[in-house]
Amino acid sequence: MEGSDKKKNIPVILMLLGGLITVVITFIKDYSILAKLGSLIAVMAVMYFTGTLIVLVIKHFEKVNFEKEEEERKAREAEEELALATDGSVEEKNDEGI
Repeated sequence: MEGSDKKKNIPVILMLLGGLITVVITFIKDYSILAKLGSLIAVMAVMYFTGTLIVLVIKHFEKVNFEKEEEERKAREAEEELALATDGSVEEKNDEGI
């Protein structure tokens, strides 16, 4: 659950970081108030959208990795069961031959 909470904050953090950088640059370049506001709103919207896409991509890759790990675990368990069954029958044959 903690990882999910951290991912939830990615869009907000990117948006605020982009807004901070925009404010600093527009003050240094001495933009008008309307230009500052327009730039700030545009950058914050784009950065929030970008952060949301990043979270979706991360969740997709986590889902794919989880499914792959489950398949590998099931295959490993099947191999272990087969090895145990094979080992058991080999031991039985050896015991009968003695």
